[in-house]
Amino acid sequence: MNTEKSHELFSRAKLLLPGGVNSPVRAFKSVGGEPFFAARAEGAYIIDVDGNRYIDYIGSWGPMIAGHAHPKVLQAVSDVMKNGLSFGVPNALEVTMAETITRLVPSCEMIRMVNSGTEATLSAIRLARGATGRNKIVKFEGCYHGHGDSFLVKAGSGMLTLGIPDPPGVPKELADLTLTLPFNDFDAAKKLFEEVGKDIAGLIVEPIVGNANCILPKEGYLQYLRNLCTQYGAILIFDEVMTGFRVALGGAQARYGITPDLSTFGKIIGGGMPVGAYGGRRDLMQQIAPSGPIYQAGTLSGNPVAMAAGLATLDLIQAPGFYENLEKRTHQLCDGLENAARDAGVAVTTNRSCAMFGLFFTDKHVDNFTDATQCDIPAFRKFFHGMLKRGVYLAPSAYEAGFLSSMHGDIEINHTIEAAREAFLESAN
Repeated sequence: MNTEKSHELFSRAKLLLPGGVNSPVRAFKSVGGEPFFAARAEGAYIIDVDGNRYIDYIGSWGPMIAGHAHPKVLQAVSDVMKNGLSFGVPNALEVTMAETITRLVPSCEMIRMVNSGTEATLSAIRLARGATGRNKIVKFEGCYHGHGDSFLVKAGSGMLTLGIPDPPGVPKELADLTLTLPFNDFDAAKKLFEEVGKDIAGLIVEPIVGNANCILPKEGYLQYLRNLCTQYGAILIFDEVMTGFRVALGGAQARYGITPDLSTFGKIIGGGMPVGAYGGRRDLMQQIAPSGPIYQAGTLSGNPVAMAAGLATLDLIQAPGFYENLEKRTHQLCDGLENAARDAGVAVTTNRSCAMFGLFFTDKHVDNFTDATQCDIPAFRKFFHGMLKRGVYLAPSAYEAGFLSSMHGDIEINHTIEAAREAFLESAN
């Protein structure tokens, strides 16, 4: 592949952007080599500035569930932007978005729009603390809830990718208020709540962990957390920034039948535009200013262009059979990857949930953060580059989930599996 233009852009970027990027995992640091620079994208493909075309299994890290540059989404954005990009006063699309989310996610009786998933999770934590009068927060090893100080303790995503255990800049006093648990460990959760449950304001969890790759909850685990929070008066927060509208129309909470007190969203509800939201029980949400004393604000919150893109996407995913088709395609992909690895004598397992999947270089089932970190990371690096040169773009980290869109069909999946057959054989030698 010719990568001359991407190389030149990366050289320029490194002079002015930390690491040459605006989000760490994009730098390819954990897999080696240099990132490519996108020029455009369409359907299941992303095309770089040198004209190389890749089947994309990142989808802008999740938002593009209907594929890149969907005509209905682009048209919705075009129609709205003609009237202005931002108003600083309420607009009708904010109301329609609130009506749509609260209809699709019944646990969200009220919603507040923000500008990113990080803003959503930070705001949900502040609300939990303000509503309970408590300070301690519980999170899980390997989970990532944005780059807020409270969340960068044993975090996943880029933190795990870069091997940064406890980043400078997070005051010890604040870190001490964040308690961590191993995911899928019933006994550890019970023990922690028995010891300090009366001090816990809230427990925040990715119901399907997507930032230590893709880790599914054991049967009954999420309900167990729900019961513990109810028993001790803590707020249960589902971080559905990634899983919301991806693993089911009503998110992971609908897929597993759990009712959290608060939920956070992002990615898909913006259709590719910067957006986030948090919502939940009415009695909690009414404590947010100006209805109540817990303050949170945002200049661009409810931006009309972001609302238009998100609403168009949410309309597309409500089509009959949308999720059934995605689930079928994800199984087709993961089964094919496992078979290709087995034929090459490479130990690989997958986890999958609807349009979300994880690829692990191990022969063991991955249930938690520790399992994920014990996989063969050097083998993943070789496989990543083997796939990239064959026109398949996976997340440039062994600790990030992959995503399908409704535009990934037989052609794309079959090409991916054939590329994997070659890449597995190559990485095994």
